[in-house]
Amino acid sequence: MALRPVMVNIKALDAAAVGRFWAEALGWSAYGSGQTRYVGPVGGLVWPDPVFVGVDVVPVPEPKSTTKNRTHLDLATTSTAHHTELVARLTALGATPADVGQGGQVPWTVLADPEGNEFCVLEPREIYRDTGPIAAVVVDCADPRAMARFWGEALDWILHEVTDEYARLRSASHTGPYLEFLRTTDAKTVPDRVHLDLLPYPGDDQATEVARLRSLGATDLDVGQGEVPWTCLSDPEGHEFCVLAPSAR
Repeated sequence: MALRPVMVNIKALDAAAVGRFWAEALGWSAYGSGQTRYVGPVGGLVWPDPVFVGVDVVPVPEPKSTTKNRTHLDLATTSTAHHTELVARLTALGATPADVGQGGQVPWTVLADPEGNEFCVLEPREIYRDTGPIAAVVVDCADPRAMARFWGEALDWILHEVTDEYARLRSASHTGPYLEFLRTTDAKTVPDRVHLDLLPYPGDDQATEVARLRSLGATDLDVGQGEVPWTCLSDPEGHEFCVLAPSAR
């Protein structure tokens, strides 16, 4: 049994505008679902068996706080020229430089989307040559080793690297983005603005998967969601995520 990440869920005051930004940023398309905007490759959302990890932009009434998001996207580039072009294009679309304490000269560029959600445009790296536009979903945490254990079992992903400071996992199919954990001393103080949505594989049961996650250390989460077909949970460090049902969309 295992789960797969199918969406990076981003909360926004203006879901349509932020959805358009991320569609342009990733070279994908934005699709409407009520007020929510799904961003994915051309062809639309293939449900209940999505192929790509997409982006789901969900409207909320609260603006982003000034606190740095604990989850962000790293975008891949294929050359120095591509990096320069992408940063310029994103800036023209409304991205702004962001200071997340990176300090000094770093080879990547830190930006924020039009509502302040931080992300990085990476310099060309061989490891990300086949990930598609999203190189990695990156999560700040206190203990990368513990996070790698929990998420490795939750997703049945392969652990590629782990130290006290950093961990990297990827699907056994060697497709799509990496899931990475970076050690930070900053405590979690606000609800997550960006989180992962997970889906059981065909034939697996949502309730059984949720019970398995609880046995691994996940806890139930009430964000005022009410009666919904998905289940809101937190990992052992309090990062929020949802387990979807095939009928959730």
